[in-house]
Amino acid sequence: MTRSTIPVVAIGLIGSMLVELTALTTPDPKISTAPLNSSMLSVPVDHSAYDRLLKKYVNERGLVNYKGFKRDEKELQKYLDLISKNPPTDKWSKNEQMAYWINAYNAYTIQLVLKHYPIASIKDIGSKIQIPFVTTPWASKFFKIGDEEMSLDNIEHSILRKKFNEPRIHFALVCAARSCPRLRTEAYTADKLIAQLDDQGSDFLNNPAKNAITPQKASLSKYFDWYKGDWKENNKSVDYWVNQYSKTKINKDTPISYLDYNWALNEQ
Repeated sequence: MTRSTIPVVAIGLIGSMLVELTALTTPDPKISTAPLNSSMLSVPVDHSAYDRLLKKYVNERGLVNYKGFKRDEKELQKYLDLISKNPPTDKWSKNEQMAYWINAYNAYTIQLVLKHYPIASIKDIGSKIQIPFVTTPWASKFFKIGDEEMSLDNIEHSILRKKFNEPRIHFALVCAARSCPRLRTEAYTADKLIAQLDDQGSDFLNNPAKNAITPQKASLSKYFDWYKGDWKENNKSVDYWVNQYSKTKINKDTPISYLDYNWALNEQ
């Protein structure tokens, strides 16, 4: 799935050496970060239908039963129709808006996988030659929010990252890969959002498959490399965010490397 605002990324198009940052993009100037339609209902979306689906088809490890989800695809579509027709307005709180966009990203990612299922990886979707920000699954505008055609990249980079200045979204957005943070067995909601993001951070940093941390060395998720600008916002640092959640602490002198990203499907 990542993601300064956007770090400067050199896109190599020479031969087959495509950069492995397919979840990154720059904000799309065509996508407004303001409320999409202030005439829409001011009442925030009820995420309970999505919550029920997550409890039914996601396990405690964050792995998805896509076969089961496929059988309930119509129920997922009903929720996405609700999302599509009721974008956030200026009457919503910051947490209500953030919960909406995080749920939208994760739910539309599930829908994208289901449309092409069975697949071994989300990267199997679309063009065989995937140009970051252009022909990847995340760049595909396959849904509408209000009257605007949008992509997963638009939600992540042009709205969540650009508008909210909240690095912890990287612990919550799930791009259907094994190296992603776990998909929660519940929807994000405004009243629990901060606790949910903190829980995601703790789970992610203390999972040795995603971040292997010792006092002598930190082998971190590529997220901390891809989005290093985000982690440094507000005079913070990568080691600051690691130490917020990791049981094993590091310091400025701790050698940091980055783990290979496992793009295999996050399937049960």
